[in-house]
Amino acid sequence: MSFFSANSPLDVVKHLVLIAIAGLLLILGFFYVYLPMTTHHGETITVPKVTGMNVADLEDYLEERNLAYFVDDSSYSPSIRPFTVLVQDPAPGEKVKEGRKIYLQVSMKNPPVIKMPKLTDGSSKNAMLILKSYDLVVGQIQLVPDLAQNAVLKQLVNGKEIAPGAPIAKGTKVDLVVGDGQGNQTFAVPYLINMPEDEAVTLLVGQGLQKGEVFQVPAESGQVPGTVVRQRPIASPDATIRMGQLVDIWVAQ
Repeated sequence: MSFFSANSPLDVVKHLVLIAIAGLLLILGFFYVYLPMTTHHGETITVPKVTGMNVADLEDYLEERNLAYFVDDSSYSPSIRPFTVLVQDPAPGEKVKEGRKIYLQVSMKNPPVIKMPKLTDGSSKNAMLILKSYDLVVGQIQLVPDLAQNAVLKQLVNGKEIAPGAPIAKGTKVDLVVGDGQGNQTFAVPYLINMPEDEAVTLLVGQGLQKGEVFQVPAESGQVPGTVVRQRPIASPDATIRMGQLVDIWVAQ
C-alpha cells in the first residue's frame, strides 16, 4: 500500500502534517537561506566619520566602503569652507547595511539673503542680540552726541544707511551709530543763585540740563531759605555746559 494513499482518516492527517512541515521548511529556507544569500542579510558596515570632509571627496571614499550619500540640508557659516560636511546621519560608528545612504548637512558657498531687521530706536545692547539672532555681525559702534544714551540712531552697511526690510546676506557686518547721552549743543552755564529751588530746577530742565545733587545748607545772613546759594558748575562769563549734563545746587534752609 502506497504511503501517500489515503485509506483512512489517519492517513489524511499524516498527509496534512507532512504538507505543513514541508511548507514550514520552505518558509524558513526562504527567509533564513535564500534571502541572506541574495541580500547579504546580517552583513553590516561601520559608518565612518565624514563630518569635516569636503563633499567632492565623498564619492570615492564611500564607494570603497559600499556606502552612498545624499545632501538633504545646508547652512551657512563664514568661518567654514564651502561644501564641508557639518552633520551626518547615521552617526559615525553605527552599523548599517551595504549600500546605505548617509544623509548630510553641508555648508553653503553663498550666504542666504534675509531681510534687514530694524535696529533704530532701540538700545545698542538689544541691537546686538537681534544681529546675532539673524546671523549678522556687529561691526563698529560709533558714539555721537545725542541725548538718547545708548540708543541706535543709524544702522549702516559699508558706510551707508540700510533700511529695515532691505535684502542683506547673512554674515554681513552691520555698523551702529549710537547716542552718547550728552548731546553736542553747548551754551553758557545758567545763573541759578538766589532763585527758588523749584524755579531753578525748571530752568535746568527747560535748557536740556539735568538736576544733579541737591545739598541742604543752613541759611546765612541775607540768604532766603529755599533759594539756591551755590551751584556747580559755576556760572562764570566763560563757563559753558553741554546739553544733558548735570548741575548740582545748594539750597538754603
